[in-house]
Amino acid sequence: MIDTKALINQFDEIKARLAIKKVSEESLSELKKIALAYKSCKQELEELQAFQNKTSKLFGQYKREQKDITELKVALDENKMKMSTLESALKDIESHLEILAYGIPNLPDDATPQGEDENDNVEIKKVLTPPHFDFAPKEHWELGVTNGWIDFEAGVKLAKSRFSVLRGMGAKINRALINFMLDYNEKAGFESVITPVIVNARALFGTGQLPKFEEDMFKVDSHFDDEQSEHDLYLISTSEITLTNLYQDSIIPSEELPIMLTAQTPCFRKEAGSAGRDTRGMIRQHQFDKVELVAITHPTQSVAMQEKMVQTASGILSELKLPHRLVQLCGGDLGFSASNTIDIEVWLPGQNCYREISSISNTRDFQARRAKIRYKENGKNALVHTLNGSSLAVGRTLIAIMENYQQADGSIIIPEVLHKYL
Repeated sequence: MIDTKALINQFDEIKARLAIKKVSEESLSELKKIALAYKSCKQELEELQAFQNKTSKLFGQYKREQKDITELKVALDENKMKMSTLESALKDIESHLEILAYGIPNLPDDATPQGEDENDNVEIKKVLTPPHFDFAPKEHWELGVTNGWIDFEAGVKLAKSRFSVLRGMGAKINRALINFMLDYNEKAGFESVITPVIVNARALFGTGQLPKFEEDMFKVDSHFDDEQSEHDLYLISTSEITLTNLYQDSIIPSEELPIMLTAQTPCFRKEAGSAGRDTRGMIRQHQFDKVELVAITHPTQSVAMQEKMVQTASGILSELKLPHRLVQLCGGDLGFSASNTIDIEVWLPGQNCYREISSISNTRDFQARRAKIRYKENGKNALVHTLNGSSLAVGRTLIAIMENYQQADGSIIIPEVLHKYL
């Protein structure tokens, strides 16, 4: 969540930085107006509380000394009524402030280049050389059906379009990739975690999926007979949500930072707004496996941590001998919660292009402010920085193996690093 104090004090700077994310001046001005009203109301309430405390002490003193307390009692009663009215007003203003603030994206940081969209992203470097084929390479959906690895029709029969079924060697390699990725991440220092794949709305607000992206979430029936009330529950779109929110409402001793976590989960996305894009194959599915990296760091550690996470995800692709490139996203292509993002794109010979397989984002204190994740240092509390990234999208890694390791007869060689998992 945006820092409203900074918005008040540095309005023009923040307005300029958020303009690249298409945030209007009107929405920021409205947020500033409400933030100022909240600040004024809070200050007034604090003054009334100070008067109440001071006068209450005097009231007790007068009573002990058997002095006339009539005027003090009237003043205390009147002040108490004012406090009650002001507390109610402050609560309403705070609710309005949160609603507005929740809809404002994170600020692009200084390392994020200017740009309007994906066409302005900056290639950092290429890793490994794309293979040369003496035949026309096939796309993964044809290879998957030919080899009996992917059954698209069964996915539609069981659910709907953009679901698929992996069978035989396709299912085995999917499982092998998960174990290989988790092992690699553990060796890099990330702790393995297993989390629920159903979360409450509070967690989704914490990492920024709600309220803006609710239409992309799968909401589940959340009525339980053993509970008095219903809770809004959703299937996760990424384990970034669960891993980050493990520390929701926490104060972490600074010496315990950084916290580095990894998890594999199925992920669920409606892909709202992506109609007509990647309708064939497994590039854009409603359900997919992903291995995630999450780090919670001291603010001075987050830049170095982002580099480590990029190296970890890139290292997995290098071990699999899959050509890929690193791309710095421009401000106009950044996600809602991201302050800085480096994408990793893997080479797909069948499509003759690089496709995103991971995004490593530094959200700085944006998610921490929403989820109330702080650290304690020298007796003071401050917001941590949080980072997240795919390491990797398992289905897209399987696709990349199929296309890069395909043979002229349509068969597929299995990368050597996966042999021990099979």
